[in-house]
Amino acid sequence: MKRANPKLRILALFLSLSLVAAACGDDDDEPEASTDTSEETSTPEDDSGGEEGGEEGGEPEEAPGFDGETIRLGVLTPQTGVAAVIGNPLTEGNRVFFEALNAEGGIAGKYPVELDVADTQYQPQTAVQQYNATKNNVAGYVQVLGTPVVNAVLPLLSEDEIVAGPASLDSFWVPEQYLLALGGPYQLQAVNAMDYWFNQEGNDPADTTVCTMIQDDPYGEAGQAGVEFAGEQIGFEVAETARFAATDTDFSGQINTLNSGGCELVFLVSLPSATGAIIGAAAQQQFAPQWIGQSPTWVGVLAQSPIAPYLEENFLLMSEGPEWGDTSSEGMAQMIEDQQEYAPDQQPDIYFSFGYAQAWSWAQVLERAVEMGDLSREGIVEAMNSVGTITTGGLLGDYEYGPPEERVPPRESRVFAIDPESPGGLRAVSEEFVSEAAEAFEFEFEG
Repeated sequence: MKRANPKLRILALFLSLSLVAAACGDDDDEPEASTDTSEETSTPEDDSGGEEGGEEGGEPEEAPGFDGETIRLGVLTPQTGVAAVIGNPLTEGNRVFFEALNAEGGIAGKYPVELDVADTQYQPQTAVQQYNATKNNVAGYVQVLGTPVVNAVLPLLSEDEIVAGPASLDSFWVPEQYLLALGGPYQLQAVNAMDYWFNQEGNDPADTTVCTMIQDDPYGEAGQAGVEFAGEQIGFEVAETARFAATDTDFSGQINTLNSGGCELVFLVSLPSATGAIIGAAAQQQFAPQWIGQSPTWVGVLAQSPIAPYLEENFLLMSEGPEWGDTSSEGMAQMIEDQQEYAPDQQPDIYFSFGYAQAWSWAQVLERAVEMGDLSREGIVEAMNSVGTITTGGLLGDYEYGPPEERVPPRESRVFAIDPESPGGLRAVSEEFVSEAAEAFEFEFEG
């Protein structure tokens, strides 16, 4: 496989919110670095192939999604609709990684990977239909985007014994056998956000009115759960929670609730297509708390929009990994090299980075499956359970894999400020850190 080289400024009421919303809603395009995953992952002593494959080290037999020569992976992502601004660059990140890998032969240097992309429109019912239409032709799903969508598809994945990579960071994915999760969970982003504001920035939780504004679905509830857990650990209560539907376009009522409640710190869980209108409504009401957003609230176009000055003054983003273009990060250096070769028009985008890291994680599991001589669905599960630590050169934190009850996701986060002069509009204002409260968070496991 490949080895690459190394607090306040209110805006005037003439904000063109529709411009931001349109830009978000109509955009159709959330570790010297090596993709040689056989060298980067640990191998337990007792690893056996699945029932359908060959002996350890033998050639894998044909299986669903593998014709003996090419491995086919599915992608269930919103190519249209409110979340396309996430789905399209994320899928591009998937594609670029595998194109670079295929240029050197593919998995194990001889099995290229093809992607079967299906549009879910960020609708669970549509995602289920697309899953049923594609499942017989793929070895697994490199990407299933959106917490509500993953919840809808998960029972089917379990029934069919197919592994999928959730493009969603809910902590509930950690112990799921058929999910190849990665990244620090949303709940921990929220916990670390509260720690940053109170323990690192020195603000008094007893003298701060903490509120949340969340998308009214499991994605929003993940952030809410993290803030509430942090409140128990740090010593504050959530004074107000304003909820909204993913398809809402008018947020004046929710902003009025938060403004009337005297909210001083608001944790936001939204899609980028809603963020612009939410922030615009806040500016129009001259409501300027400290906003902290969960990672998928952001899209780079916001940094070049009329609300950019407000965002610079009042908004922070919780995420992880390096700034775009920071080639002191081995993973970023590799990604940028591949992006320049295979997607030279790609703009800095956190979702592209996530998609690239997601494909890189899958490649490590597939390398292990080939090593075991088994690319069947059972073999891929065994490979995931025995691959060891999945690493993406710092693009995301290392994820310790094993049987579901033994998995250890990364807990670190990094705080980014909005800076129109920085690539993607984001400038890191903290090192990656893990708070004591995040260390205390326990993941649910029901056996």
